[in-house]
Amino acid sequence: MSNKSALATAWAVGGYMACSALMLLVNKMAVHYLPAPGFVVFCQLLASAAGVWAVGKMGYIEVEPLQWNLVKKFWIVPAAFLATLFANIKILQHSNVETFIVFRASTPLILSVFDSVFLGRQLPSALSWVCLLGLLLGALNYLYFEKGSMSADSIFWVAAWYCAFCFDQLYIKHITNTVKMTTWGRVFYTNLLPTIPLCLFMATNGEFESLKTFHFTPMSHFFLGLSCLCGVAISYFAFLARASISATYFTVVGNTCKVITVILNVIVWDKHATHEGIMSLGVCLVCAYFYEQAPMKNHRPEKHIV
Repeated sequence: MSNKSALATAWAVGGYMACSALMLLVNKMAVHYLPAPGFVVFCQLLASAAGVWAVGKMGYIEVEPLQWNLVKKFWIVPAAFLATLFANIKILQHSNVETFIVFRASTPLILSVFDSVFLGRQLPSALSWVCLLGLLLGALNYLYFEKGSMSADSIFWVAAWYCAFCFDQLYIKHITNTVKMTTWGRVFYTNLLPTIPLCLFMATNGEFESLKTFHFTPMSHFFLGLSCLCGVAISYFAFLARASISATYFTVVGNTCKVITVILNVIVWDKHATHEGIMSLGVCLVCAYFYEQAPMKNHRPEKHIV
């Protein structure tokens, strides 16, 4: 590898790790200082869409303009993405960062079954079944140790996120094969289209009214702006990283990011899981790393990216 390509890879991986490790924590801080999750999500989506559109206009990337025929075919993806993102930030509003990470790491429990039923994959290997069992035990242990911090609201939003995320993961595999768009075009549509229903949602649930009386502070402005910046940056660096490194290495990077997030969350404030809960989360991350996605018929297995 030449020095130039090695530097480009380091830039992509380092940027992605920084953004991914900070994103959950920054979102948690944003909804802590600005308790209006719909508005936080709206700002992130609009900033990401505007950033992609601007870079596309400058000619650095290819971005399809808004076209009604593409919107009709693609709109379910932004809708599912909005549901996933909104449930994500509601989890962070009602519980700690580790709660989201442990349930994010345990998604192979559901997706492995759906992959077999709907996407024609084989059943998981023996090693993967052991990992799935470890994920289940780790998640149950986490729930046991953190039951005092799990409110009815947090449980509801975890369940909503699980449903939205699983649907999003399955449907996006279908839509990428049937709707031909560039990667950045998908990013643009996925971030721009949800802003319309999100505005309607904020108008009907009273969030606009609460924002009128909310006293914005330097901290709320700072973390709102930082969350938008992270949202734009993670789209850029995730694309670069996936193009620069293998799927296996991307898995290692993804798990390392989550470990960094947990460490930072413990350092910056006291709103984090107990030591027992963090140990249970560690079990989930280890099992998620060793889990192997079941192959299609007559195909070699792929590493599952958590």
